[in-house]
Amino acid sequence: MAKLYKINRDNLRDHNLSVVIQTLLNSTDPMSRADLAKSTGLTKAAMSMLVEILIKNKVIQQLSPIPDSTFGRPSVPLAFYPHHWVGIGLQVNTDGYGFTVLDLAGETIYSQWVDDTMLNVVPEDIFTQLDHMLQPVENELIALGYTICGASIAVPGLVENKTTLVNARNLKWKNINLQDFNVIRRLHAVAANEADLAAIAQLPGYASADQSIRPIPNSFIYLSTDIGISGAVVSNGTVVHGEHNFAGEIGHLSVDWNGPQCSCGRCGCLEQYAGRRALVEAAHIADGDAAVTRQSVKRLLEAWKQHDTDAEKAISRGMKAMASGLCSAINLLDISNVILGGFWVNFTDAVAKQLEKDIQGIALGRDASLKVNVDLAPFADHPALRGAALVGLRRLVDHPMHFLSDSTSSFIR
Repeated sequence: MAKLYKINRDNLRDHNLSVVIQTLLNSTDPMSRADLAKSTGLTKAAMSMLVEILIKNKVIQQLSPIPDSTFGRPSVPLAFYPHHWVGIGLQVNTDGYGFTVLDLAGETIYSQWVDDTMLNVVPEDIFTQLDHMLQPVENELIALGYTICGASIAVPGLVENKTTLVNARNLKWKNINLQDFNVIRRLHAVAANEADLAAIAQLPGYASADQSIRPIPNSFIYLSTDIGISGAVVSNGTVVHGEHNFAGEIGHLSVDWNGPQCSCGRCGCLEQYAGRRALVEAAHIADGDAAVTRQSVKRLLEAWKQHDTDAEKAISRGMKAMASGLCSAINLLDISNVILGGFWVNFTDAVAKQLEKDIQGIALGRDASLKVNVDLAPFADHPALRGAALVGLRRLVDHPMHFLSDSTSSFIR
């Protein structure tokens, strides 16, 4: 017999508070208590009580009343309280490492990124640096009265159990227990693939009230492009992780069985054509370790803008490979919206639209109702870092009563 779960007052209150917070996050306009009651189906009395809890615990605040045109009581809009509840995002990537602190109102409180080619680096050194960077920030947050809801770390590889980096091939790291590092243990940071977190960063209202991110479809394929290429599948606003948490590895779809051998062991993987190292090498700008430096990438972009023949051929080949790989993903998943992130956002919208046209011309559903859309990522500046901070904040959104109390005298942890 399936286990039965009892619903008590605290469970119900936790659920209702979560619904109120999520409704406010999803709204593009300020909402009053009456608006919230109408939108959620909760009674006005229940909504008044829930809003009072959120105000007392500095989750939301009241804005200036708006006069009612019908001479009724003024409407009092509600907004998220800034500078109190925060999530911390960390990231280790093939182009550097860093952290960000994001509050519930959508403001970045602190952020630091260290550019690094990450050649022959060892995990202990990088996580020690992150620890040194974050410790004074944590102390200052506590001194200023902030509450850290949670933390997450984005890594460029397969992750198991939210704790183990199974393999980050472009860093040459394997079977790393991230809980071995003090900064991860201290923050109780959960680990996730960088593409999954970058996809979360594109979702308006996921866990912060930043209205600067433009609306996007509820379902899309996110392509994260760097030295390697990864991806994420978002269905109805939720990242699809798969049975083993490995879903979305589009960079290791083979686009040519006779192509160059990839570090994964297969031949002709997408990242061997559209990854930034592969593009720099194909354009004859640099080879080997020199191909991953920022200088080499800058030279590639400049050469392409100046219509250099080798650069244009390399970019064209990369686009054809992406069209082939993404078409296979679209045929398999029946998701027609693609968001392009990472290195390829350095190119123009015209490149994205050409890629869209190329995929549309070969997709199986082209003669039916399928319409492919390819857009550059709305949030492109270290999106996985932001996504990691949002995952930390999401703990408050999902289970407010783990952090709040019915009074301001104490907090329930």
